[in-house]
Amino acid sequence: MAGGLAALLDDIAALAKLAAASVDDVGAAAGRASAKAAGVVIDDTAVTPRYVHGFTPDRELPIIRRIAVGSLRNKLLFILPAALLLSQFLPWLLTPILMVGGAYLSYEGAEKIWELVSGHAKEHTSTPAAAQGADTEKTMVGGAIRTDFILSAEIMVIALNEVADEPLLSRALILAVVALLITALVYGVVALIVKMDDIGLHLAGRENRAAAATGRVLVRAMPKVLSVLSTVGIVAMLWVGGHILLSGVDTLGWHGPIDVLHHLEEAVHHVPGVGGVLAWLVDTLGSALVGLVVGAVIVAVLHLVPRRRPAAAH
Repeated sequence: MAGGLAALLDDIAALAKLAAASVDDVGAAAGRASAKAAGVVIDDTAVTPRYVHGFTPDRELPIIRRIAVGSLRNKLLFILPAALLLSQFLPWLLTPILMVGGAYLSYEGAEKIWELVSGHAKEHTSTPAAAQGADTEKTMVGGAIRTDFILSAEIMVIALNEVADEPLLSRALILAVVALLITALVYGVVALIVKMDDIGLHLAGRENRAAAATGRVLVRAMPKVLSVLSTVGIVAMLWVGGHILLSGVDTLGWHGPIDVLHHLEEAVHHVPGVGGVLAWLVDTLGSALVGLVVGAVIVAVLHLVPRRRPAAAH
């Protein structure tokens, strides 16, 4: 009897260790998958703050919370099941879908550059949309969630692509963890960025000189931080979009473009002290250049090529 109980306890301990190992594996895989989606995460973080521009401070955090809930709903209820079904029954579609997303990100980045160069960007910043009426909060939240759907889909498909060889249940768990981690990270950072000027104003009013000085620095720095973040978002869109396109054509059998990039990386990788940084810069800049070229072509097609007008009725 005692021996049977001991054996049962040993079996339970073995199962517990196996479960713990499975949890560790899921956590590690989720971490790897999240890291692969880091570029899109930067983009998502850079894009979201503009949706609360023009609202009163007391509405900023509730709006971010509503967008975050919508983002999580997008990931868990719509994107995750669709991605799992594709990976299970039509895995060959993942690469083309990723490439469509990469082309879209490249277009978004190139269009923002076009707006800056052409001066159209000022038209979008002259009057905050959020201050134009009582229903604008609902409109802005809806627009943010729609934009987030595209970025979230890209994040989830990139993550899925990293764990495509895992069993179905493991894939589901990993993607659910990625969805929770990414949403918490993105909207936690966004909330901190949006409220940083309020934190600075609060500190600036303190009697403590160090706290007051820190507060004034925060208030002065935040516009510059938001400007830098916007630029980083544009670069991230081009970099991520271009890298997805390069990896996609390589997977589909055209190895030339990514081989050229790898040769350039190898050429600088052995430079003493800075070889790793230079190789990363070559990969990033090369991917961003591909994204810029592809995005510029799409911008030209959509905005610059004259559209044929329908013939007048006789």
